[in-house]
Amino acid sequence: MKGLVGNYGWRIYALPVLLVLTVLVVLDSTAPGGANGGGQSPLAQDGPAASSSQPELPTVNETPPSNADLVDIPTAVLPDGPKFSEQGTGTWQVVPGSTNPVGSGVLVEYAIAIEDGIDPQDYNGDRDAFARTIDGFLSDVRSWVGTGQVAMRRVDDAGRADFVISLTSTNTTHQLCGFQIQYESSCWDRTTKRVVINTARWVRGAKAFSNDLSSYRQYAINHEVGHAIGKGHEGCRGNGQPAPVMMQQTFGVANDYVARLNEVDASNRGVVAADGKVCTANAFPVAPK
Repeated sequence: MKGLVGNYGWRIYALPVLLVLTVLVVLDSTAPGGANGGGQSPLAQDGPAASSSQPELPTVNETPPSNADLVDIPTAVLPDGPKFSEQGTGTWQVVPGSTNPVGSGVLVEYAIAIEDGIDPQDYNGDRDAFARTIDGFLSDVRSWVGTGQVAMRRVDDAGRADFVISLTSTNTTHQLCGFQIQYESSCWDRTTKRVVINTARWVRGAKAFSNDLSSYRQYAINHEVGHAIGKGHEGCRGNGQPAPVMMQQTFGVANDYVARLNEVDASNRGVVAADGKVCTANAFPVAPK
């Protein structure tokens, strides 16, 4: 020992300390992840938009959590059809333009935006026409303005708007809305104040609406805007009746299917009963007469 000390001095005493520190570092590196662990994207967080005065409310999306027993929902499969933009830049450009208020209820202001990098063919190459289409949906007396609860006005300032209706590429939609199982969907994301409209669904629609793409688009806008103004999910009320617009019709109009998708989703569990009721597709909040 004296010979070692003579040759190496203080270093011989430092070796045990270094060994202990090495073990601690290895153990720490194998510990479970923190708040962002488990593969959860920061973009998919469930918090509200950045404001200390707002209550903690979850992002509302149409994509249920993963479960091996929930993958076989035939009406939820994306229909065949044209190509759509899968990848954008994660930034959006507001479409210029505004409208006068429509309706007599509480005034709600919205903007319309398109994600950078989306192929123009996804909106028929005309940004203004795309925006006018949405304006038409929301000013329809069968839409939310017809309930007497809200009035709608489009603005071209995203910062001023209560929410921004945003045509969004599929991969960016997955980041914002989640993609736990392989059914395309749209969502309302409180964190970014975006009504996220998935290009996959905007281009191809949903099987419950058959080949009626226009009606599906009306449904998608009315449903997600419904979340933005505080409406929750509903189920079919009676066989053969028009489905409530807040039913998850993107996945189908049968309560049994929707209930299965909601089984493992704490925010939706029990909202729809698996009671065998099957509705017909419906795009509007105001019931057809």
